[in-house]
Amino acid sequence: MATTADVKNQLATKANNGVQKQVSPENTLNALLKRMGPEIQRALPKHMDADRIARIALTAVRTTPKLLECDQTSFLAAIMQSAQLGVEPNTGLGQAYLIPYGKNVQFQLGYKGLIDLAVRSGQYKAIYAHEVYGNDVFEFQYGLNKDLIHKPSTEPEGEPIGYYAVYHLKNGGYDFVYWTKERIDQHAQKFSQAVQKGWTSPWKTNFDAMAKKTVLKEVLKYAPKSIELQKTIEADSTIKNEIAADMSDIIDVTDYSVVEESPEQNSDE
Repeated sequence: MATTADVKNQLATKANNGVQKQVSPENTLNALLKRMGPEIQRALPKHMDADRIARIALTAVRTTPKLLECDQTSFLAAIMQSAQLGVEPNTGLGQAYLIPYGKNVQFQLGYKGLIDLAVRSGQYKAIYAHEVYGNDVFEFQYGLNKDLIHKPSTEPEGEPIGYYAVYHLKNGGYDFVYWTKERIDQHAQKFSQAVQKGWTSPWKTNFDAMAKKTVLKEVLKYAPKSIELQKTIEADSTIKNEIAADMSDIIDVTDYSVVEESPEQNSDE
């Protein structure tokens, strides 16, 4: 298990004939990822490799330079979480994100990543989430016979009025959850520091994706889950400052009380 001190020692600049050689943060990160390649490789599923994770990490810091200002151990821990879950962060796939959170890096699943990982568990025939517009045909009922009917309009009007998530199990079971937009807003206000502080975050830049993820996590609360899928859900929106062969063994060290209030902060629940 690598600790913060271990990583800081690796990141320290080396003396060259008594003169400190300055290395750019990006080059330092690149060298560190290469050194950690074997450790990352051991944690990867078969369809990914350490070189690809290294390229993704470098792409992430190029698209989000603030990552280079964060604690590098938390950055590598977030990378390791992505690797072990088999999702690619900060790509067009929308599976997961590495987000600067104060001086640390937060690992966050996207709703597409959550769906991918649920399907991979082998228990689900289908799982999906959709927005509902005011001029859609939409009906639902709970009770002894739960049912949901949604016929989307070919020309949606205005903003979505609600969001729902559905799962179908391979054994024939199913369930769904529907939340109004107002309920989604209330949830974000209660649980997201970014929303409470008015920071720029996915709640501002991609509200629909965050709303879909919210109802997906809600419906999965009541779904059969493997241990692996439960670990996946628990990994969402965490900050970790150690690196291990099984990142689920490392506790979340998020401390909301020490996050600096900043209009450029990009964090989320």
